[in-house]
Amino acid sequence: MTRFDDIEPGRPLWLVTLADLCLLLVGFFVFVQATQLDKQQLAAAIRKGFDAPLPEAEPITLERAAVRGFAVADAGLPPIGHLIDWAREAAADPRTTITVTGSTEGSEADRDPLTLSAPILAADRARAVAAALVRAGAVSRDRIAISTDAGANGRHVLLSVGFAGGRQAIAARQLPVAALPGVAR
Repeated sequence: MTRFDDIEPGRPLWLVTLADLCLLLVGFFVFVQATQLDKQQLAAAIRKGFDAPLPEAEPITLERAAVRGFAVADAGLPPIGHLIDWAREAAADPRTTITVTGSTEGSEADRDPLTLSAPILAADRARAVAAALVRAGAVSRDRIAISTDAGANGRHVLLSVGFAGGRQAIAARQLPVAALPGVAR
């Protein structure tokens, strides 16, 4: 006599194995369905299910320029004539944006005189450069983003051109097709 002889099963053994087989089959079909979906669509559907907002893609930085020569604790513009031409050329593609990032050197002296805040001075420097670019007609105001750099990186403003647009139209990227004989255009 073994120690399991006195225990009677509640369900037939074949029924338990059938239920296991059904669960394995359902799991297999879930994996098959999941591998056929686009991963971005799957992630978007999961985010939507949890009411999470879709992340906005950061523009891909293509080119940078800098405005140096700011006085300590001052947001007055140094000469930026060369920068206006650079921004006009960089903004020729309508799919690009220009991010203007102001920064301070991090010292006690390089702060906004009224609020004694370095981030406010950095924002004022970036805003002054952005306003000069818009006034000169180099960039439209809806294609400029202003930000500040919290680190102590110097008294300057960095400008970065980022690609934020979609793809070009397929017809614009294809070579022109030669006209067929007998077909008038």
